[in-house]
Amino acid sequence: MHEVKDTQRAVVRIGYDGRVHKTFRGPKAQERFDNEVRVLRHLEQRACDFVPRLIEVDPAALKIITTNCGSIVQQLDPQRMQELFAELAQYGVRHDDAFLRNVTYRATDGRFCLIDFEFATLLAETKITEAKAKPLPEN
Repeated sequence: MHEVKDTQRAVVRIGYDGRVHKTFRGPKAQERFDNEVRVLRHLEQRACDFVPRLIEVDPAALKIITTNCGSIVQQLDPQRMQELFAELAQYGVRHDDAFLRNVTYRATDGRFCLIDFEFATLLAETKITEAKAKPLPEN
């Protein structure tokens, strides 16, 4: 396996078969693991084609295995990057870590993709939470 990332929050390796192995660690690892799994499942149900697909989920090891979405992008026009993250909102997700390090390029179809959803927000959940937080008008 080829190590791509080794930080306080996660270790990411790419297997010889091309699959991406991500192990969560550090502060709030369980919460970040649960969130990424929830968001990726949500996006798969909505047929979002520019994010990784979950292949395996191992809650005991806080590890996921996903499809590979291509190579890390070194440069991208800021407007194009903004458009890419905005496109994600059409699928009900706000990335919340909208940086170039989370953009890849899939050469097989010439598509920019997004990765790393541990901090993402499901927009439907945000609206429900906001609705619950708002006090009811008094009559």
